[in-house]
Amino acid sequence: MPDQPLPIILDCDPGHDDAIAIVVAARHTDVVGITTVAGNAPLSATTRNAIIMRDLLGMSAPVHSGADRPFIRPPRHAEYVHGKSGMDGADLPEPSGPPASTDAVGYIIETCRAQEGIWLVPTGPLTNIALALRAAPDLADRIAGISLMGGGTFGNTTAAAEFNLWCDPEAADVVFSYGGPLIMAGLDLTHQFQALPPRIEMIRSLPGRLADVLAGLLDFFSGTYRSRHHGIGGAAVHDPCAVMALTHPDLFSRRPAHVEIETQGHRTAGMTVIDQRDLKEVPEANCDWLTHIQADAAWDVVVESVQHFSH
Repeated sequence: MPDQPLPIILDCDPGHDDAIAIVVAARHTDVVGITTVAGNAPLSATTRNAIIMRDLLGMSAPVHSGADRPFIRPPRHAEYVHGKSGMDGADLPEPSGPPASTDAVGYIIETCRAQEGIWLVPTGPLTNIALALRAAPDLADRIAGISLMGGGTFGNTTAAAEFNLWCDPEAADVVFSYGGPLIMAGLDLTHQFQALPPRIEMIRSLPGRLADVLAGLLDFFSGTYRSRHHGIGGAAVHDPCAVMALTHPDLFSRRPAHVEIETQGHRTAGMTVIDQRDLKEVPEANCDWLTHIQADAAWDVVVESVQHFSH
């Protein structure tokens, strides 16, 4: 773990696994701000959920809401996984108030210009990040990098495409070609990190409201996963992997790779095309592709993070 917490902007669409990512980020990074995007649920719901999580953790970070739809495609959500609210399964408090602004893109640009060296950590569709990079190309040299959850060697929404990149392939294309440090926590990694019943019990056994809320969320989340898969023991807890790749890099194996986003294909739009050819003509790597996680040790990080805020 770095001596000084890394400054990050967490761009998210909560979402059960985003909630866990917020907890880990609050514990192990300097969360400069939280921005929200439509994805797992409509923007009004993801923003509400982000503010609720911020409140539960007693964080001072502002929440700014952003894009309510992809660049050019219609909005698409994942109620079938996360429920209508985006975080079904727990009795959530009311949010303390509205977001600090509805201009997440402007906030990202202004903040990354004022404070260089911030990591952007997107755990939802990449619309806000791409809009910021497109409007302010200088950000590519001002940020420390981008650590994202998305993509991988197989899909979950289509055979080829993971949900976040399937939602907005054009935005993903902008992000994957921005030219700076990029870390990809894709499905091939995150499916190694599941909320198995004994792991949920580790959360439930902690004192306080936060642990109770998170255990309820993980019960619901894992229920939808088990109902939709032939052979999975619990929900893949995708999003905290993008945070822990920065805070606990020793828990991951990674490979440099050249990755491009398919935007045109009828069956493949949103696919991460990972060039694994052993040929000299393969373009230079543009991505750290996370391939393996030490799941038990990573879950211990989650539990310790929840425990830190439990009372």
